[in-house]
Amino acid sequence: MEQKSATITKISEGIYKDKGSKFLAFAHHVESVDEAKSIIAKYKKEHHKARHVCFAYRIGDNAEIYRGCDDGEPSGTAGRPILHQLELEKLTNAMIVVVRYFGGTLLGTGGLVRAYKEAAADALKNQSAV
Repeated sequence: MEQKSATITKISEGIYKDKGSKFLAFAHHVESVDEAKSIIAKYKKEHHKARHVCFAYRIGDNAEIYRGCDDGEPSGTAGRPILHQLELEKLTNAMIVVVRYFGGTLLGTGGLVRAYKEAAADALKNQSAV
């Protein structure tokens, strides 16, 4: 039995704050890797003072194209937890970008995983899936 996959229907935002750092999350519908790259470039330009612009996407009918990016954060602390949120919701043709403004206090790997996960989950909570 095939399960119908869901997608994001509108751009939505989420936020998570910890020890002065702000994690701004943006969920988008995307149809291609090129479209995802364009969205990432837009956030990097808009938030040029941010320390990191991390993301994950799942594209295709069966999410056969997927990627997570830590953008300089310790390996596995940003892209993987963001991607996991997309997987939990079984979303395809969807991406989440999380922009981090560093607050001056290191969060550690566990703190980073929690922050990126919570920011991504908040963005998804604020949108409608089909």
